[in-house]
Amino acid sequence: PWRVRDEAIYSLEQGRTFYTSNAGLKELKEEIANFLDRRYDMKYNPYEEMLITVGGSEAIDIALRAMLDPGDEVLIPQPSYVSYVPCAILANGTPVIIELKEENDFRLTAEELEEKITDKTKMLVLPFPNNPTGAVLERKDLEAIAKVIEKHDLFVLSDEIYSELTYLEKHVSIVNIPGMRERTVLINGFSKSHAMTGWRLGYACAPKKIIEQMLKIHQFAIMCAPTTSQYAAVTAIRDCDKEVADMREEYNDRRRYLLHRFDEMGLKCFEPFGAFYMFPSIKEFNMTSDEFATRLLKSKKVAVVPGNAFGSCGEGFLRISYAYSLSNLKEALDRMEDFIKELREEQHAS
Repeated sequence: PWRVRDEAIYSLEQGRTFYTSNAGLKELKEEIANFLDRRYDMKYNPYEEMLITVGGSEAIDIALRAMLDPGDEVLIPQPSYVSYVPCAILANGTPVIIELKEENDFRLTAEELEEKITDKTKMLVLPFPNNPTGAVLERKDLEAIAKVIEKHDLFVLSDEIYSELTYLEKHVSIVNIPGMRERTVLINGFSKSHAMTGWRLGYACAPKKIIEQMLKIHQFAIMCAPTTSQYAAVTAIRDCDKEVADMREEYNDRRRYLLHRFDEMGLKCFEPFGAFYMFPSIKEFNMTSDEFATRLLKSKKVAVVPGNAFGSCGEGFLRISYAYSLSNLKEALDRMEDFIKELREEQHAS
């Protein structure tokens, strides 16, 4: 939003280019606490239970490093964001993959979670709304998962960076489920909700004892998150609810357009209700996701991400982002439709 850029420029003109507190700008943490309270009915002490980070990615990294002992198992549902597995390994943890299923709309079920738990399990990564599938969890899903978490005394790393981009119902956090707040590290940021990717600003909320350990790593590795970005984010989270709502509606229009086009192409795709991705199946073409994506790029100059980039269970799918203008999406989908017609003609001829 323009007012965010204006605030960044103003902060520079005022000479606000010094380090902030290691944990982050006091005013920003207060505004985040206000936002979480009014938007999601979450209550966090901004001075003891919050840490401003260099994007959500840093928060993921230091949460895992602060909480894992060597050999601890981390349950990671896939397909999902590519950083979880390497960050768990860097923290001397052992990633254990839970393969999400298309027939469940790529939701994590309590049964799938229970099956993967051992006496070494320490934490569940909960990546919803999901990148790359766009899947979301409803309250009933979270309540069932919470029972398993409590039964086995686990922690949760809840990556909710797409929480402002849901299209059926307002996002529900596992933090809102009774008994979960005290065992959850909530991660969020400004990259997706306010389109501030290059500003590199995220935050973590958790019980005081966890934040204290994360801060030890953050203050020696990073010092503090970018000062200019922090001042701009105060305006973003305090004053830009309308801009976020407008952006969400625009994304929803594009989401519906892509669903319609995939249906016209005869391409199987479940309906996602979060983030800004589609995850259509290309299994009918008897080629790998890499092969399909490479041929599409070379022949039609359309770039998509192979589904297996997000875990082996993503094989046979593509991630398609709709964070582009409708005119660009139309052109890309027209070319993709031509490509699919050519593939089907090849198959028919053979």
